[in-house]
Amino acid sequence: MNSLHVVDLTKFYEDMPALETVSFEAISGEFIGLLGANGAGKSTLIKCLSGVLAPSSGNVFFNENSIVSNRTRCQYSIGYLPESPSGYEELTVTEFIKFSAASHGLSGTEYKQAVLLALEDLQLKPLSKSRLADLSKGLRQRVWLAQALVHNPDILFLDEPTDGLDPIQKVALRRYILEISRDKIVIMSTHILEEAEAMCGRLLVMNEGRIVKDGPTNDFLDGFGKLESSIIDYAS
Repeated sequence: MNSLHVVDLTKFYEDMPALETVSFEAISGEFIGLLGANGAGKSTLIKCLSGVLAPSSGNVFFNENSIVSNRTRCQYSIGYLPESPSGYEELTVTEFIKFSAASHGLSGTEYKQAVLLALEDLQLKPLSKSRLADLSKGLRQRVWLAQALVHNPDILFLDEPTDGLDPIQKVALRRYILEISRDKIVIMSTHILEEAEAMCGRLLVMNEGRIVKDGPTNDFLDGFGKLESSIIDYAS
């Protein structure tokens, strides 16, 4: 059983607080949604949890190892999909997935099998020789999800994973994420309430850099089984 412990995480941009004393815990099998208005701190929290951004204070522990002070040791267990990902545009799909696999410590037969599996699972083999620069947003999103999953991480951080996708692409990507995430810790930020209802067993609602409500998704639903009214109350 893997565990994540977030302790008093705080982040300032100059004198402006983006996160203030955020604390919570998670274990394997939990799919947690981060909800809140734009500027609530969701993306900053995801970046700090994944080790991409250093907090001003506080700590994040994965199985008692600090992600903050020892990102290199923890990176093999972490998958991260940023919001509106970009970069590596001149690489082909296969080159990018290979790069991600190698950077997460895979080698030899394990490396080759992981790359092939990522291409197959996300239906990217027909695009294997295409450059990222030539892909649509929906296809590029699938490639970036493949790089987050190629090393079979124990914990997955997803920042608006279906942003900009058409309805069919969204449904397909949601189904795939749910299928592969059953034994992982997944923390996903989203502004799409129906996505949170369909995917998340637990919600953290953020407002002005703080978690203002934490509980099972069912606790947030109104009499019609919808999140809208309660989320507006907590996030404003």
